[in-house]
Amino acid sequence: MTYHAGSPDDDRAMLAELKLKSFDGLFAGIPSGLQTDNFNLSPGLPEMEMTRRLASLAGMNSTHLVNFCGGGFYDHFIPAAVDALAGRAEFYTAYTPYQPEVSQGTLQAIYEYQTCMTRLTEMEVSNASLYDGGTALFEAIMMAFRITRRRRVLIDGGVNPIYRAMLKCYSANLDFEFIETPARGGRADRPAIKKLLTAETAALILQNPNFFGGLDDYSDLIAEAHAAGALGIVSVYPVALGIIKTPGAMGADIVTGEAQCLGLPLSFGGPYLGFMTTLKKHVHKMPGRLVGAARDAQGRRGFALTLQAREQHIRREKATSNICSNEALCALRALIYLTLLGKGGLAELAESCAANAAYAWQKLTAIPGVKPAFDRHYFFNEFTLSLPGNAADAVSALIDRGFAAGFPLARYYPDMENELLMAFTEKRTKEEIDTFAAALEAAL
Repeated sequence: MTYHAGSPDDDRAMLAELKLKSFDGLFAGIPSGLQTDNFNLSPGLPEMEMTRRLASLAGMNSTHLVNFCGGGFYDHFIPAAVDALAGRAEFYTAYTPYQPEVSQGTLQAIYEYQTCMTRLTEMEVSNASLYDGGTALFEAIMMAFRITRRRRVLIDGGVNPIYRAMLKCYSANLDFEFIETPARGGRADRPAIKKLLTAETAALILQNPNFFGGLDDYSDLIAEAHAAGALGIVSVYPVALGIIKTPGAMGADIVTGEAQCLGLPLSFGGPYLGFMTTLKKHVHKMPGRLVGAARDAQGRRGFALTLQAREQHIRREKATSNICSNEALCALRALIYLTLLGKGGLAELAESCAANAAYAWQKLTAIPGVKPAFDRHYFFNEFTLSLPGNAADAVSALIDRGFAAGFPLARYYPDMENELLMAFTEKRTKEEIDTFAAALEAAL
């Protein structure tokens, strides 16, 4: 039995229409180095043998490591109540859960999620979520193009390099111009950015904390962007907003970010949760769905999809986004997580992360040969250190000692072979940090 309804004649007709000789031609756009002719798949196995095989493969992962990795995804504690509530059948099994006549509970959850995100970022409007932080940032750029009708974007080199790669990939066939300004000393290069802000600039993209862990106040840069008629887009780490200046207070026009840290587990690439907030004046250019509160003919409060300029509802070329699903279940987890913590709890969480990082900074920079990678490096829970040797080698050595030591920056910044990015959440104890510091010193 085949897995699709097409016959061999259908296949041949399709390939002829595409002017291809074989199915391999469909994958010609993938670089040869990324292609494979062997997926190492076994023939069909009984369930018990397949379970044993998968368990064996899963056992090859090092799941016991003490985690100091960050770079956009973080090892936070998730209260059991998040799984228990998000796993209720009325939420967990729902598909397209936003028909108002049958899904008032889900719509209310999305409405409250939107409320949480606007309060967290100090902005006016939130959509009902996007795929992940990188997707949200790309959608923010598309939004800036629709608002300004300009085609040029400035991106600070401190924006997550994964996001920057996604932006280039998504827009490879679009008429956009991206200009990156390398970070100087781990911070946004203000003179370079101000010089490049012109009447052709649609938006300036910044990140806080940036990829090196550095905190900044971008109020001046966003004001400069506004003076040039451009928008200020800021990608943020939502847990940090418990104690740092919000992007709304800096004057940002659009705020995006990855909300995995709000009750979603690390899971080798997702599903994660992108969020986006903006100002009311831009709401009609916002992608995705928005849920609003309303009253029916009898005066009863209810919830309904309010804005959704999507391809199902208007002409495709007029749609603000062709993303075909939101991340309702992931957004629900973020809502439950934020509700459990509350405003005070989120601040306590952020302070705990920052305190652990400050303690680790003192311990690690006391190791002979280890020094801060940048001067004037103000950080939240993540920072970059320069090691006396290759950072990737140190990371490999520390895996054998039970630590995921961090992210060697040379993967994205080739001139930073000795620099290591490390993150510290509330899950890390002083004992773990002390043991890690001793292990790092021994490994160098």
